Amino acid sequence: MGEFFHSFTPGQTGWLFMWAILVLFVFSVAIIIERIYYISIRSNVNAPRFMTEIRKLVLNSDYKRAIALCKSAGHRALPEVVKKALEEAEKMEFIDFRTIQNTVDEAALEIIPRLSARTGYLAMIANVSTLIGLLGTIFGLIIAFASFSAAGGGSVAGDLARGISIAMYTTFAGLAVAIPAFIFHHIITSATTSIIDDIDEHSVKLIHLLTGSAASGN
Repeated sequence: MGEFFHSFTPGQTGWLFMWAILVLFVFSVAIIIERIYYISIRSNVNAPRFMTEIRKLVLNSDYKRAIALCKSAGHRALPEVVKKALEEAEKMEFIDFRTIQNTVDEAALEIIPRLSARTGYLAMIANVSTLIGLLGTIFGLIIAFASFSAAGGGSVAGDLARGISIAMYTTFAGLAVAIPAFIFHHIITSATTSIIDDIDEHSVKLIHLLTGSAASGN
């Protein structure tokens, strides 16, 4: 076994761990960029300001302008849910609480998975890159210690240095990928949770607003 590891050099085998970590790094960067763009730009909205405008229009029974306001927000998460509820309310002669509730739930179930998509891969990449770095570390240490049992005088020091360098580089690379992946996973998850909380809070308020305004005769 010692001769097997002794036959490899860092340029041939040690860097296989580095290439694997590099692939994970590329995937993590792609996911981070895509998720930040989707969560912060495509899906987020100033919920209090948006719902203030919606409330004014609903109290005036101006559903068309309220729906148009939702459409002007693009495909952002909260406006999409609000739009579905308003479109359903506009079609109803008497607004039914249960029907509006089901419409909101259906819209939320469609949108929320899109908000959470691929974020979990960042945690997986962080764990896997750490493990690959650890695997490279073990591999390097095996080379280092195997050199002591190999014959060849001066070559022992070279093998020892190569083994230790593999151990240090792969550990560093694995952690260098894992730490940012963990940080951005937390940031993106927090932003996603904030949007979902806005949907939960304001959709309930919208349902009560729609049913309340209908009951008051507006």
